[in-house]
Amino acid sequence: MKLKSVSRHFLHWPRIGPGALITAAFIGPGTITTCSIAGADFGFALLWGLIFSIIATLVLQEMAARLGIITGFGLGEALRKHFNKGLGRLLTMVLVVSAIAIGNAAFETGNILGATLGMESLTNTYGQSRQLWVLLIGLFAFLLLFAGSYKLIEKVMLTLVILMSVTFLTTAIIVAPPISEVIEGMFVPKIPEGALLTLVALIGTTVVPYNLFLYASAVQERYKSPDALPAARLDMFVAVVLGGFISMAIVISGAMAFYGTGESPADAGDLAKQLEPLLGNWAAYFIGIGLFAAGISSAITAPLAAAYATMGILGWKKDLRSWRFRLVWMLILFAGLIFSLLGLRPIEAILFAQAANGILLPVIAVYLLWVMNSKRVMTDFTNKAATNVIGGLVVLIAMGLGVRSLMHVFGLL
Repeated sequence: MKLKSVSRHFLHWPRIGPGALITAAFIGPGTITTCSIAGADFGFALLWGLIFSIIATLVLQEMAARLGIITGFGLGEALRKHFNKGLGRLLTMVLVVSAIAIGNAAFETGNILGATLGMESLTNTYGQSRQLWVLLIGLFAFLLLFAGSYKLIEKVMLTLVILMSVTFLTTAIIVAPPISEVIEGMFVPKIPEGALLTLVALIGTTVVPYNLFLYASAVQERYKSPDALPAARLDMFVAVVLGGFISMAIVISGAMAFYGTGESPADAGDLAKQLEPLLGNWAAYFIGIGLFAAGISSAITAPLAAAYATMGILGWKKDLRSWRFRLVWMLILFAGLIFSLLGLRPIEAILFAQAANGILLPVIAVYLLWVMNSKRVMTDFTNKAATNVIGGLVVLIAMGLGVRSLMHVFGLL
């Protein structure tokens, strides 16, 4: 299955734009878990991090869309064209492939463990059969990727993720959060003690680096000329803002369920407590189905995106049945499986995976900015000064938070 077929399924069911890819990609088990923990541990204080993440996603994905529509390249191919000789080309290939490999392997671990949490919730076997579920989910993802076609499953998974998203939005309204505190959390930046890693994870689960590669290719299926740029921007804006509202709803419902109680979600059963005001005793089953759907769909998308990005940057043919393409997605899937089998606590592993993506984000964003200012690649459609300023601020803030997070992890802060 080629990337065109992936985007085609989204674009024709129903007739929605490729922006839906971005929302579907970042509303996964990592988002549910990370946003729930952010609300449970820090109340509404980190909502501003989601506002920043939404703005960053809009800015960076607009660049990715413009790149794909104007040049007909994915981000990997564009980087290869811009850095086409010597040490710069080698360094770019090493950095980008490393970032994609590390980020997607961590992300895949979170996806598999998220789907596992869902199955544990459905079967009420928390921790008892985790390794078996990991292996079965890994095998399921492998067979779907190897076969190259999962149209019906993809549609079912997307439906379940959308249903779960609507449920969180409804719950956030029903629990009636204090509006003044929510607004303060959205627009007054502060980092409570112990919140740094969670903040970076919130950014990493929203501004997913591999989405920049995925979206630059996906827009080419719908939008064929520069005249389509306004429509592409509107499609992307609606999708990203909607995804941001869903993420904020999860933070709010998590805060109302846990904040101030001294409790924090440790498994899917705890995550389900947020939905009890709306679903009652059905909440555990609903969160289980939702986590499984989000985990499986993301467990398939992440290895595919890594393979397409790697093929592009290395100049290899993007053929799903080629041994090179299969080798890349197999490595990402197997890395996720291995880490999932190490006995890591799922909630903590998922949070770490999102933080890893947040730390790696500036690497990919810097390269995107570089390409978007290349006349050789973008001709008359290079970035305007305002876009560069906003993009530069996004990179600097993400880089600063990532460096501080790393220093904190290694005990230097």
